[in-house]
Amino acid sequence: MEAAAGAGGMEVVVFPWLAFGHMIPFLELSKRLAARGHAVTFVSTPRNLARLPPVPPHLSARLRFVSLPLPRVDGLPEGAESTADVPAEKIELVKKAMDGLAAPLTTFLADEAAVGRRPDWIIHDFCHHWLPPIADEHNVPCAAFLILQAAFVAFVGPRWANNMHPRAATEDFNVTPGWIPSPLTIAYRRHNEAESLASLFRTNASGVSDMDRAWGMFERCRLTIYRSCDEVDPGMFALLSDLLRRPAVPAGVLLPPAVADDGNRGKDELLRWLDEQPPKSVIYVALGSEAPLTRKSLHELALGLDLAGVRFLWALRTPAGLFDAGANDCSVLPDGFEERTRGRGMVQTGWVPQVKALAHPATGAFLTHCGWGSTVESFCFGLPLVMLPFTLDQPLVAQAMEEKGIGVEVARDDIDSSFDRDCVAAAVRRVMVDEEGKVLASNARKLQEVLADQVAQERYIDGLVEHLRRHRDDGCQ
Repeated sequence: MEAAAGAGGMEVVVFPWLAFGHMIPFLELSKRLAARGHAVTFVSTPRNLARLPPVPPHLSARLRFVSLPLPRVDGLPEGAESTADVPAEKIELVKKAMDGLAAPLTTFLADEAAVGRRPDWIIHDFCHHWLPPIADEHNVPCAAFLILQAAFVAFVGPRWANNMHPRAATEDFNVTPGWIPSPLTIAYRRHNEAESLASLFRTNASGVSDMDRAWGMFERCRLTIYRSCDEVDPGMFALLSDLLRRPAVPAGVLLPPAVADDGNRGKDELLRWLDEQPPKSVIYVALGSEAPLTRKSLHELALGLDLAGVRFLWALRTPAGLFDAGANDCSVLPDGFEERTRGRGMVQTGWVPQVKALAHPATGAFLTHCGWGSTVESFCFGLPLVMLPFTLDQPLVAQAMEEKGIGVEVARDDIDSSFDRDCVAAAVRRVMVDEEGKVLASNARKLQEVLADQVAQERYIDGLVEHLRRHRDDGCQ
């Protein structure tokens, strides 16, 4: 990559949504652009920048961080600057606060122009509907980086397609939309999953619906960029280019590279515990920090792991606001759970080095909510999946993984998507114990082998850079 650096480097500003599942892929994209000799400015709020992982020293001269103060919003807790800091019902207020960054961003761009440093591009997220008009005033083109599954973006569709094929009722999201060509089938199976999509079309506490945000962004950016590749989403980028009427560009899977032993392994209780387990014997369990769990569903998951009788490592992060303030995450587990599973199970609260846990030889499968970032990480380590999706793109990701033959979904109620311990145990045993699991693991390893081609993955970044150069001087489409 360093050989590609040199004269002709671009100035690129990246500006992710205030969620760590977005900030980390934006940071990985930033590092790859910086490694090619481009100057990258990563924009976020003070607390979020302080919580990002460090940048490799050899990139620090070309990757800087700019802090914009997040405005206060009534109802948003003091110090809350990301979705991880608030319960699910307050995420709309984080969007409202982020809309208040329009003025600081305008000042930042004016200050950059004053010192002769006009960006060549601003790469932003799905919710920045207000950003392209500001960028236009400074003659800076915009590209949207979407860290969601490409098929989900196609299912959501652009404004013109939704006007031609309106979806007024929740049930409309249970069928493939009219703009998706046959034989593709993309639709939600369960009522509450469809409702999670229907809610995106309604105005929320931020004053703007998520779909109006996305449509405004689609209509003003020059490119859309995806954390994906042809090997994962074959044919999807041509479809999205047609639907969105601008190039849809894959950036590759953007897996963080640091999975090697860094010399601190003996100090990490989690990795030390994994070292003591037999190869491929542990199912790693992680549902992210924003899964809409209830106390009952968390208990059913725990009791299902107990019933399954297999080794497990559970990265337990209860969403902010779910339980009493100050409660320890482990205090929400069922009575006696830790005693019954001691020796074959480990519950780790707080931050977990997920990439290292997935890469560990003892890890044999991944119980996941099917967030796209976690799913991509599972691809890169050849792990079969036990899938427990909740909302937005997650159910569509789970369906796609079933079709690829690399995962099974926990059986759920068709109306409210509830599940019980027996369904959890059955799905875990299908993957970890039964013969079916060997087929799933084989399919997952085949995909891993394809994505392990780092030359091919870096070629996607090179292709993105070429698109950025080619479309830099275009007029807005």
